[in-house]
Amino acid sequence: MSRRYFPLLLLSYCCLIILLTSCSASHTTSVSGRTPPTRTPPIEETTLYTYHGHLNGITAAAWSPDGKWIASASYDKTVQVWDPVTGHRFAVYRGHGDWVSAIAWSPDGKYLASAGFDKTVQVWEAATGKRLLTYRGHTDTVTAVAWSPDGSHLASASYDKTVQVWSITGHTVLTYQGHSNWVAAIAWSPDGKDLASAGLDTTVQLWNAATGHTLLTYIGHVGIVTALAWSPDGKHLASVGFDKSVQVWEVATGRPVWIYCCHGWVNGIAWSPDGRYVASANTNKTVQVRDSLTGTPTLTYGDHGSEVLTVAWSPDGTRIASGDDDGIVRVWQAPVACQCASK
Repeated sequence: MSRRYFPLLLLSYCCLIILLTSCSASHTTSVSGRTPPTRTPPIEETTLYTYHGHLNGITAAAWSPDGKWIASASYDKTVQVWDPVTGHRFAVYRGHGDWVSAIAWSPDGKYLASAGFDKTVQVWEAATGKRLLTYRGHTDTVTAVAWSPDGSHLASASYDKTVQVWSITGHTVLTYQGHSNWVAAIAWSPDGKDLASAGLDTTVQLWNAATGHTLLTYIGHVGIVTALAWSPDGKHLASVGFDKSVQVWEVATGRPVWIYCCHGWVNGIAWSPDGRYVASANTNKTVQVRDSLTGTPTLTYGDHGSEVLTVAWSPDGTRIASGDDDGIVRVWQAPVACQCASK
């Protein structure tokens, strides 16, 4: 379980006990009433590269838009940029005074934004590590950061119960206060019009990024929602959390497509670039790949020695990067069916 959520455990304990009684066995439920196959697929250890550059657990990993670099963030207070093929470390950013909780590349790949327990979001040049901006709009730990698809704005989420949208100059444009407790995850829609946010109040809230108007509240979870990911076509959201579930649901209606429960608390989620699969990072030391339409298990990666805290799919769909609590990032070969490189 990610250390960033230790303070949340007592508050969510009752919800988890309720779920444990209802999810005594792993299962996937589809809205059609059919239950896809639930047997765990065989472990496939197809590691391409293992990165050991960090001194503590990995909180986030993100591929550069061109797929040439990976940025990884850690409890060791650094962000490191490195080559996923050779492991050559290109840059180390040491601007945070506490754990780094999240990172995000700008759409053009020139900049990185990193968020941390020091209550700041810092924007810096990926090529040089030069800090360009420190955003101090939050009053508590910043848990997540995301760039708008056009690169003109950033959104950041915090334990202060807000999501703040701000310009690349650091000017706060909007503060969303729809959550009743700490916000742990945010994700921008592919068209840039909407934001999804989630956290300790167990809801996922979908709202207009320009006005802050709430469009939909999804209440399918019964525990902390730790991560969100939009499908590439913007029609679905995947949400995961400490209720031990992976849920895929329709953005337009809030109707669940499928719910998988229970294979351990889930820390992260990533959608394949072609939209056919989702990969989840789990406390049972695995990354599980599932069909995004049915929830049917496709593959399990099991080479980690500790719980997996983050997962990211390469832009061309050929590789997966996952980071664990031991401070190791592993780069995997994606299943053949998942590979969707541009022709």
